[in-house]
Amino acid sequence: MPPRTFNFAVGRTNPETFPVERMQRAASAAIAREFEELTDYPGKLGHPGLRAVMARRESEREGVAVDPDRIALTNGSMQAVTLTAEALTRPGDTVICEEFTYVGTIGAYRSLGIDMQGLPVDGDGMRVDLLEAKLAELGEARRPKFIYALTTYQNPTGATMPVERRRRLIDVAERHGIPIVEDNCYGDVHFDGEKPPALFALSDYAGIVYLCSLSKILAPGMRLGYLYAQPPLFESILARRHDAGANTFAAATVAELYRDDVWELTEELNGHLKVKKNLVVEGLGNELSDVCAWSNPAGGLFVWVRYPTDVDADRLARSAAERGVFFAPGSNFHIDGAPVPYLRLAFGHVPDADIREGIPILARCIREARTSNAAREFEGLFDEVGQDT
Repeated sequence: MPPRTFNFAVGRTNPETFPVERMQRAASAAIAREFEELTDYPGKLGHPGLRAVMARRESEREGVAVDPDRIALTNGSMQAVTLTAEALTRPGDTVICEEFTYVGTIGAYRSLGIDMQGLPVDGDGMRVDLLEAKLAELGEARRPKFIYALTTYQNPTGATMPVERRRRLIDVAERHGIPIVEDNCYGDVHFDGEKPPALFALSDYAGIVYLCSLSKILAPGMRLGYLYAQPPLFESILARRHDAGANTFAAATVAELYRDDVWELTEELNGHLKVKKNLVVEGLGNELSDVCAWSNPAGGLFVWVRYPTDVDADRLARSAAERGVFFAPGSNFHIDGAPVPYLRLAFGHVPDADIREGIPILARCIREARTSNAAREFEGLFDEVGQDT
């Protein structure tokens, strides 16, 4: 038998609860009804039925009207990330983002030659209180072409930006005429509390580009995401598209799946993911309360862990891998790849039994990788002195 592994490295959702029978029925109905459309190209906007369903989903969640003709389906939200950056920047241009952000976005921006300028992240997301100072530091010559933010269940930290900080972000961006690209790909993976509004629901600022995905709440293999924007940004982004549109079969199937109700299945899947998140948090509490600090996110697929600076990161990675435990090092998510004392644990796809067994193994590896017995030098996950919203 192959050695047992505990893979907390990759962020994807739960295969155990994939709605197999419902998806089979939806696919069969979609083929019967739309076989002719399957022989044609979907175009830059994509399948009208799924755009209508996603517009309804956004309208119901956000409480504002969303026009399906301002939605373009993409091959996952990463295509939307890339198209937007291509439309708004040229090599050498500056973009402001969180200091820690999604590794796929970092890779895309690097490949486009973008100069990423990071703002620190705390328990409330991007430090918007530092934005004006960053703009002054950059000056007009390096004026950012846009601000990229994961406002809800931020990857990798799990932080959610409060409403007042969101309003402040919009205010600063609008006053300076800088577009905002809000990536909400985790927004519907929700466990507790109220869902904060998306930026477009708080303002009519035409410089907001909204990105979302079905990869996190349903299945990344469907390769379905979308972007929502107002003209002229919407047309500028679509002008960068040359792939003839997103997958019609996948879109038609998901439109059929969600035809009657978007939220019942979403809430069902989230219930199982919440159990997994709680198992991770409880396991860390049982094993590492004197050594580490970690997030307890209200949604998303990740727990962000801070460990002491006396941990030898290379030794930790080696010893964990030797015991079959894998995680994502914090440096992967730092825009400059800096060696930072953090790691990210993805839990969505990990069986409950593996979480229960794997977290104690990881904890032993962390303790063994320490080079001293010094007391922990921090209290919480973030240094919050002098920070505000």
